[in-house]
Amino acid sequence: MASPTPSHPPGEPFASTVPYYAAFRPRYAPEFYTLLAERFGLDGTRRALDLGAGPGTIALELAPLVGEVIAVDPQKGMLEEGRRLAAEHGITNITWREGDSTTLPRMDIGPVLLTVMGAAYHWMDRDRVARDLDRIIEPGGAIVLASRGAPGDLEPAPWRQVVDEVRARHLGPERRAGSGACSHPEERHQDVLARSPFSRVDTAHWGHPLTRTVDEVLGWVFSLSYSSPARLGEKKDAFEQDLRAALLAFAPSGRFDEVIHTEAVIATRP
Repeated sequence: MASPTPSHPPGEPFASTVPYYAAFRPRYAPEFYTLLAERFGLDGTRRALDLGAGPGTIALELAPLVGEVIAVDPQKGMLEEGRRLAAEHGITNITWREGDSTTLPRMDIGPVLLTVMGAAYHWMDRDRVARDLDRIIEPGGAIVLASRGAPGDLEPAPWRQVVDEVRARHLGPERRAGSGACSHPEERHQDVLARSPFSRVDTAHWGHPLTRTVDEVLGWVFSLSYSSPARLGEKKDAFEQDLRAALLAFAPSGRFDEVIHTEAVIATRP
């Protein structure tokens, strides 16, 4: 079964999320990077590709473990933010390149040990991308996916229902991103990869508690493609006021607790 093709240009849903993405999206668990370093012997000399890198959520954390990270994203704003953050942290071994999964075969990336992807993989033609990556990932290398887990795997924190209800009042029940609908593919990433050249698939999970303020929750909401400032348009101020009031009515303390999960899917050749 072929993976679905997105109904909008790559990067379009996230154009207006740039100021919020790096500031308010939680990081992946430190154990994720420790696992990669130990399993693949990362000694500061190998090359890695971060495909759909955004502002460098993974690339910035991976950079100290490898010789070079090639961070690829279709959004100029995301790349600019990534460069700014890298400079701020004194990180000099990330190469930022504009592109996406459809331009990958023409980008002359060169051989890499690892290709890492965050949530971007579900926007791609997953079968084709895995075949394309087979041409550049070195022997012994892997496709590595980092996510918060598939929808429905985990019970969300109760306050997230408040966010969903306010979003539905302002934007309708269907989650839309850019010019298309926002939906996760029905077939799990593990099943897609199991029929790819990288058919040996392992999964690891970690969870860490996180407490956010109401402003941090609002920033996280605006970092999502289906509730981005562009998606809200003229409704943004009213939405923000409504959501802030609803959240504080739910939790007058202004503290919003949850467990942030990291799921790592590591696919290697048999």
